[in-house]
Amino acid sequence: MKRVTGLGGVFFKTKDPKKIKEWYGKHLGVPTNEYGFQWIDPNDKDTKALAITAWNPFKDDSNYFAPSEKQFMFNYRVENLVELLKVLKEEGVQIVGEIQEYPYGKFGWIMDPEGNKIELWEPKDD
Repeated sequence: MKRVTGLGGVFFKTKDPKKIKEWYGKHLGVPTNEYGFQWIDPNDKDTKALAITAWNPFKDDSNYFAPSEKQFMFNYRVENLVELLKVLKEEGVQIVGEIQEYPYGKFGWIMDPEGNKIELWEPKDD
């Protein structure tokens, strides 16, 4: 099962970069190397992926990132949100709230080991 399928790029500080890279690799399937991660092989001439990366500032008193106390949150595209959340729960990952569905897709949330809230989005690609 595919887990995370897309994101433009993210840089953030962490107490233990090696540990957090391992967590993201194990629980979300994010492949990392010394430079970060790559979604599309630039040598693959058959890949024609089109995706949207949202950039949305929130008001400083927003509770949308709760229970995280951090000033940021990442949104990752996924293929099957319901199944992925079941697997993550079995792996001991903290699930936050209930799945929400909108005309443009389904959303679910998890927490990483350092208290960062992560939004998972299964887009409705028409």
